[in-house]
Amino acid sequence: MKRSRFSEEQIIAVLKEQEAGMATADVCRRHGISSATFYKWKSKYGGLEVSDARRLRQLEQENERLKKLLADSMLDNAMLKEISAKKF
Repeated sequence: MKRSRFSEEQIIAVLKEQEAGMATADVCRRHGISSATFYKWKSKYGGLEVSDARRLRQLEQENERLKKLLADSMLDNAMLKEISAKKF
């Protein structure tokens, strides 16, 4: 997945600018983002603080690692079942 050029802290700062009363179009133009990107960020990070965003990133990384472990264990289990079925 493509890495964003904005960190979570920067994204939250952009969202706070708009919440402070600045027009959405002006915020987007100032930071060089599209309005679609802004609203996608708002749906994901709206109402979060910087510490919450960091925790969210950590949880997403941990979830990704656990999914990989589960996939590996399921593959091992399937191979063992296949081997045991051939023996009989």
